[in-house]
Amino acid sequence: MDTFRIIDIKPLIFAVLSMILLQACTTSRYSMDKDAAPESGFDASNIPDAIPKHEKRTIAGNKSPYTILGKTYHVLDTEKGYRETGMGSWYGKKFHGYHTSNGEVYNMYKMTAAHKTLPIPSYVQVKNLDNGRTIVVRINDRGPFHEGRIIDLSYAAAQKLGYADKGTARVEVTALVPDAPTVVDKAGSVNRAELLIGYYVQLGAYSSRESAMRLQQQAQSLLGTSVFLAELNETGAPVYRVRVGPFLQREEANQKRLKLLEHQLGQPIVLTRPLAAEDLASVPVAKTEK
Repeated sequence: MDTFRIIDIKPLIFAVLSMILLQACTTSRYSMDKDAAPESGFDASNIPDAIPKHEKRTIAGNKSPYTILGKTYHVLDTEKGYRETGMGSWYGKKFHGYHTSNGEVYNMYKMTAAHKTLPIPSYVQVKNLDNGRTIVVRINDRGPFHEGRIIDLSYAAAQKLGYADKGTARVEVTALVPDAPTVVDKAGSVNRAELLIGYYVQLGAYSSRESAMRLQQQAQSLLGTSVFLAELNETGAPVYRVRVGPFLQREEANQKRLKLLEHQLGQPIVLTRPLAAEDLASVPVAKTEK
């Protein structure tokens, strides 16, 4: 009669699981241990700023709340009215080609950034308080999760802002809100009950992005407020409109227009544009370890 031995395999299972856990703890998602800049010779000066436009937001990258390194963050319901001053940093080669928080692929040569609480995607103007330079980037990632830092720029954006070599800089981050789309009902008519009127100052419209950006920089320096580019592409040839706003009162917009006229910047005119009711909060009145 055969005799069967009962073998206790618990120690074997425990040993295998221990090996798996050890490997998981010592294996990084990234192929590099430390971040780095790209090879020398890269020049970001000709890379255009991001241009704010309306984009549909999904749950991708917008889970709220979320916890990183033991700290919980709440994503803002809207970027409207957001402005913050603090330290900016950058991330580059280590993360290049990997997925961002919303599933896009990070490209250190594009004008993007990571932010802890702004909705994804959002657009912000970033000003280097040490040299006065400004850029516009698109938020498509979460971070930085280092104490005291408020935004993590792509390497290209940091170089264009003038602090890639230093690593960090004092910056001011201001949310930019694109032109609100007109609300149309199923019959094709505008629903006026859902529209509000905002006032913008348009300094000019240019076929050359470089010309529009030069005027944008000059106007921002003069006015001390956000100036953005709105791209129009109805005929296949893009036109870049340089605008300030929106404002709730026409008089406030007109004051900006007069100041621009006084300094002979552009050909400023006041425009009225419909705003979705939710955009009212943006109108000035007198939100993975890196």
